[in-house]
Amino acid sequence: MKRRTSRPGADPVAGLLRRSLPLLLQTLLVVALALPAGIALAPAFLGPAPSGTTAQAAPPWQQVPGTLAARTGGTMDGIEPLTDAAPVPAAGPLSAQLNETLKTDGAGSFTGVVQDALTGEVLFDRSGDTARVPASNMKLFTAAAALRTLGPERRFSTKAVAGAAPGAVVLTGGGDVLLGSGESVPGAVLGHAGLATLAQSTVRALQDDGVSVPLTVLLDDSLFTGPALNPAWSPEDVAAGEVAPLFPLAVNAARFDPAKTTGPRPQDAAMSAAEAFSAQLSTAAAAAGMTVAPGVVRVPAGTDAGSAGTRVLAEVQSATVGQQVDLLLRTSDNYLAETIGRMTAVAAGKPGSNEGAVAAVLQQLEGLEIPAATLRAADVSGLALANRVSARQLTGVVRAITSGADTRLRAALAGFPVAGLTGTLGGRYVDAATARGAGLVRAKTGTLNTVIALSGYVVDADGRLLVFSFIGNGLTPGAANKAALDRTASVLAGCGCR
Repeated sequence: MKRRTSRPGADPVAGLLRRSLPLLLQTLLVVALALPAGIALAPAFLGPAPSGTTAQAAPPWQQVPGTLAARTGGTMDGIEPLTDAAPVPAAGPLSAQLNETLKTDGAGSFTGVVQDALTGEVLFDRSGDTARVPASNMKLFTAAAALRTLGPERRFSTKAVAGAAPGAVVLTGGGDVLLGSGESVPGAVLGHAGLATLAQSTVRALQDDGVSVPLTVLLDDSLFTGPALNPAWSPEDVAAGEVAPLFPLAVNAARFDPAKTTGPRPQDAAMSAAEAFSAQLSTAAAAAGMTVAPGVVRVPAGTDAGSAGTRVLAEVQSATVGQQVDLLLRTSDNYLAETIGRMTAVAAGKPGSNEGAVAAVLQQLEGLEIPAATLRAADVSGLALANRVSARQLTGVVRAITSGADTRLRAALAGFPVAGLTGTLGGRYVDAATARGAGLVRAKTGTLNTVIALSGYVVDADGRLLVFSFIGNGLTPGAANKAALDRTASVLAGCGCR
């Protein structure tokens, strides 16, 4: 049975999407990935100017493009700046539709808030101030805090420092957990900085110094402090590889294989990175007629590892913080999120610990004018069940990212998964009930055993930018509750609710 909508012409659009969804998704991917460039015009990110001409089955910005737009000056032609001229949905008709879709399958309940991004007007509110377990929606706060504290262009350095003894090379972690074991790949985020490149540059520097003694490798991973594992995390989640002990350097986001994003992780990612560096150093040294002693020695915390501790032989730099934020939002990687949180703490002058990360993130919420009195944070990735966040706080951070005064937060826009196309939403929005949201809804997902959440933004059928957050707690494990969230977000995409 076709679901009714308050907009004339909505059913034919849904029919078209059902018939041509695969082609539509492929075509919309181009537009979806180009959209962040166009909406860098924010804070004018508020809704395309309505044409006010011939009636159509769907507005121009929701139609399938016939050709690819030309790129001019780094942006895509044809992406109109959003304005405040588009009508705001009426709260009554919109709430009526959302109440029909936002229903649990089995136990538990949903809370939710929908706001107009420009004015902050609340269009839907179901227990929006109730503090709930947010799952990975917690990463939205971490992303915003990192962009405000570190800045989107900041990079992290991994260094090879000359040690006190002749031939000693100290690998020093600076927060990059996306290192590659091979050569640096400038166009990549994962593997942007490569240990082979670092090793080769190190050997050249040692040759210039006239070093001829066998080289030894030491590891300095003292940037982070406190427990490497958060006691609020379930041991089962750690064993499953949802997270691992945290260090300020790792290869492949602390994964054994960059192509595998599930399964157990290295329990000492820093030492694994140091051993990979030692192997690359051995290869580079052999070509120069030098040798490397086997094994890696970890420098005790508080020890001055270098000769005067400062002479850098070589260094490689990570992808930007903005690019890393995109990756952590798109893939919902807990290890990367926790690392970014600790680096935010260090930049804020706080300890590089879990407590420091939580304090740094909460401090930034004050600057964004997001009331945080009821917010409880046990970590900054959302893996801990002790976290408590309201839907209103989540819409607050999404609104800050899309249209707030601090334009540094716009760097997070590209990281929101696109419905039916990218990241953790890539396999969703593929049926008739959610077709209206495919390619249009952009939202951060959150999933734990009895928890699901979805917070993000969408331009509705009238061209108005809406921000939303829906959180389900106490749900029946394995029930079809993600579908309820997807149908609800799709209502927003197709709404011309007046």
